[in-house]
Amino acid sequence: MKKGFILLLVSCAFNYLDAQIVKIDTLNNGTIFVQKDSRIDVLGEKMSAYNTNLSKNIRSGKGFRLMLLTSNDRNLVMQTRSKLLQQFPEHKIYMIYQSPFIKLKMGNFLEKADAEKLKKQLLSQKIITGNIYILEEVVEIKPGTSETNN
Repeated sequence: MKKGFILLLVSCAFNYLDAQIVKIDTLNNGTIFVQKDSRIDVLGEKMSAYNTNLSKNIRSGKGFRLMLLTSNDRNLVMQTRSKLLQQFPEHKIYMIYQSPFIKLKMGNFLEKADAEKLKKQLLSQKIITGNIYILEEVVEIKPGTSETNN
């Protein structure tokens, strides 16, 4: 009894559902008119905008960064970071806390030679007094730009 009632209910529901209305005009050479929901166009525009924004986003890949400083003195790390931000605003500075040390890294380089140039420049200006290491890491890559020093 329950199965028969559910089957009757489902079959009645299908009679009232219309995904789209198709009208065939037999007078004008069988032209088909499709009436669609206007929200489909809005959805298409939103998907197009989403895909455009997605293509402009920052991606990641193999590259190099400079390990500038490892210390447990927060004030020293913050002072060094502020000097670097003032003198090299085009490079990203990364501050990572791994107990009990704070590590200061810099740059997103695709080529090791670019990292070497900045390393020599930092050592010549004596902003960093200790050793600077070049690390192979996953770095940010901005599509469409040929610059490797972001």
